Amino acid sequence: MPLDNSHLRRAIEHDLKTNVLPFWRAHTPDPVHGGFVGALTNDLRVRNDVPRSAVVCARILWTFATAYRLYGDPADLVMAQRAYAELTERFWDSTHQGVYWSIDAQGRPVEPRKHSYAQAFAIYGLSEYYNATREPRSLALAQSLYSLLEQHAVEPAHGGYLEGRNQAWGPLADMRLSSLEPQCRKSMNTLLHTLEAYTNLLRVWDDPALRERQRALLRVFLDYVIDPQTHSFRLFFDDDWRTLPEHEHVSPGHDIEGSWLLVEAAEVLGDATLLAEVEAVAVRMAEAVLTRGRDPEGAIVYTLRPDGGDPNRHWWVQAEGVVGFTNAYQLSGDERFAAAAQLCWEIIDKQFIDRRHGEWFKIVRPDGTPVSEQVKTGPWECPYHNARMGYEMCARLAPMEKPQ
Repeated sequence: MPLDNSHLRRAIEHDLKTNVLPFWRAHTPDPVHGGFVGALTNDLRVRNDVPRSAVVCARILWTFATAYRLYGDPADLVMAQRAYAELTERFWDSTHQGVYWSIDAQGRPVEPRKHSYAQAFAIYGLSEYYNATREPRSLALAQSLYSLLEQHAVEPAHGGYLEGRNQAWGPLADMRLSSLEPQCRKSMNTLLHTLEAYTNLLRVWDDPALRERQRALLRVFLDYVIDPQTHSFRLFFDDDWRTLPEHEHVSPGHDIEGSWLLVEAAEVLGDATLLAEVEAVAVRMAEAVLTRGRDPEGAIVYTLRPDGGDPNRHWWVQAEGVVGFTNAYQLSGDERFAAAAQLCWEIIDKQFIDRRHGEWFKIVRPDGTPVSEQVKTGPWECPYHNARMGYEMCARLAPMEKPQ
């Protein structure tokens, strides 16, 4: 079935403007310590014992800079300014440069390592803040982080970017993105969001060297990260792109998210031949998620593992499904993708949107009941996925017609 453009756009925009953005403005700034609270429970209890994450701060910056750029609401500018100050003051390492992984409520570093994933999201947020406000220091800081990654994180023999460095940009013994992941030199997740960050930086700084680095990253995905048989991402790598088979699984949420982020990156580069190659790959990735990455009710599953994986439904996975399946529909005209995007939204609307306390539940069980112990905002829980879905779908649905 084709997408019901007007109804779906209105519903998603309503959630964005009356639920997601107002929730973060009302509940997450910390009036005592500054910045944003460490975490909030589903019933809005503040958890300032939880360290504050540079990734989440950068994602808040991107979310509200984008909101201000699109809608011009001064309240969104206030939030973006708050996040900008927090990221560039308390998270910023004035000695070695770059952003710490995490700080406490008083602004003291908890984990000072320079993980490439965090630097990438800082580039993403700072470049968007420049796009919205034309603050020159924001662009200069984004450029400096790009230079730091290129100087310290590039793997010179085989390409791509190392997972992380220590505070002084030297070797880091434990480069894991989280305790849930294996020790590896390079990962799909860090590479994907470095690609996304460079895409956003290219929008405001069309630098020839940055273009070449972005082109090289796209080739890494096409040549090494995407499995040509399954059309899913491989996840964890050594320097020479050998995978870690004992830790490999399929992450349908990352696959559907990556399918449209790869297209976005190729569009910004403007190379028609490369774009055509990426678009064909993106449709194949979406097809793999459509046929193998959903549960019987149409929700995208969190992981596919030999042991079955996590049976619960995660908020960001469904949000990425809405955008990724819509992207595949726009590229292919295959109405199965339109139906899958609509179904992801219906599951979000029925199971994830918290109509009592606001925002979305982050994890729900297969029967649709929220996992109560899961925080609503925290070191990973942020407005990036659901707000970005809102921005993307409002832009995509307004002019969209069925492809010929």
